[in-house]
Amino acid sequence: MSDREPMLQFFAYAHLKPELQPTSAKFAEIAEWVVSLLPRNPERTACLRKLVEAKDCAVRAAIYKEDGE
Repeated sequence: MSDREPMLQFFAYAHLKPELQPTSAKFAEIAEWVVSLLPRNPERTACLRKLVEAKDCAVRAAIYKEDGE
C-alpha cells in the first residue's frame, strides 16, 4: 500500500477555472507541507480536513456574488 496521504486528492485544482486555480493551489501547497512535516495520525487528518474546508470556503468566496448580481 502506498504511503501517499489520501486526503491530498481533495486539494487537486487543475479542474477549476484558471482564475480559481491560484487560490486553491496555495491550499494544496500548505497541505503538502503538512503531510511532509507531520506524522500520519488522527490529528494530521483532522488538520487536513479543516484545511480542505477552508480551501472550499476560499474558492466559494472568489466566486461569490451579492444578491442581484
